[in-house]
Amino acid sequence: MKKTINIMCVAVVAAASLAGCAGGPADPGASKTATGAGTTAYPFTLKNCGTDVTYQAAPQRVVTLNQTAAEILIHLGVGDRIVGSGYEVYQVPDEIAGPYKKIPILSGRGQEIKHEKLLEAQPDFVYSSFGSFFTAASAGDRAELHKLGVPTYLTEFDCTEHVSVPGANFPMMYEEYRRLAKIFDVPAAGEKLAAEQQAMIDKALAGYRKRDKPLKVMWFYSTYSGTPWAAGPGGLPQNISDLLGIENIFADVSTKMAEVSWDTVAARDPDVIILADLTRGEPNDTAREKIDLLKKDPLTSKLGAVTADRFITVPGAQMDPGYGSAYLVPALVEALNKLR
Repeated sequence: MKKTINIMCVAVVAAASLAGCAGGPADPGASKTATGAGTTAYPFTLKNCGTDVTYQAAPQRVVTLNQTAAEILIHLGVGDRIVGSGYEVYQVPDEIAGPYKKIPILSGRGQEIKHEKLLEAQPDFVYSSFGSFFTAASAGDRAELHKLGVPTYLTEFDCTEHVSVPGANFPMMYEEYRRLAKIFDVPAAGEKLAAEQQAMIDKALAGYRKRDKPLKVMWFYSTYSGTPWAAGPGGLPQNISDLLGIENIFADVSTKMAEVSWDTVAARDPDVIILADLTRGEPNDTAREKIDLLKKDPLTSKLGAVTADRFITVPGAQMDPGYGSAYLVPALVEALNKLR
């Protein structure tokens, strides 16, 4: 039986449902809705990715180096403090389209913000979901920015690019919300966001029909120069695999996003292939391109998952740590429950 499942709409519906049930503000980007009483005592210092960073006051002129970082701040209610963002690679969810459209984009689509452009925005805080953006060739080294009096925050999921992070899970994502909320003096917003997402995940898992024999899955991210890249251990795809009792066929590799081979994919013979639908414009980024590639390759075209179209399409950005990652759980639960 052919079982191609596209869960893009499921994730969008789940997001809209959560926003409605949570009784959140009509404009999640407005900081006045999330400030509450405010309890942060400044200055304070956080150890972030091994670096002690001191925050002298709540940021008012923020630059986010990528789209997912901007989305998190919008959902924390401080989107109106963002004076610039970059690395825009996908369509913004409707629920935050209003506040997001007000943010100046400081780089071309799919491109990184450069140091000079960053400084032109005169930020008092810089936040990134990717360690590779804090380099001299991109936005600037973190130490250099700190010397200029601009504190930063880098997600703990990517202190070093591609390196597996021990214990990477959703509570770690929630801790990022709480830390950012402390930096912005909106502590209630961080707790609220964490509680909402955990409740959504718990509800989804309660309705999941786990199999006696775990399904083997491949988290197929993209290809570079014809070589496939797949999610390994130490990232949220692995944590989701553990939560759902499915077997990530590349759980034994050394990095959270690994360069693998078609021979290995064929030898490990996944039951289901989870396709990251990316919109960066790179070759084989979209789910449709990935399916075509799998069906044409002499090895993978013979796999049971490919001949039976046992594909599940997910928004590619949600495979990276961010606000949208939690929506993969209910969406995958629904999709996997249909695979009988």
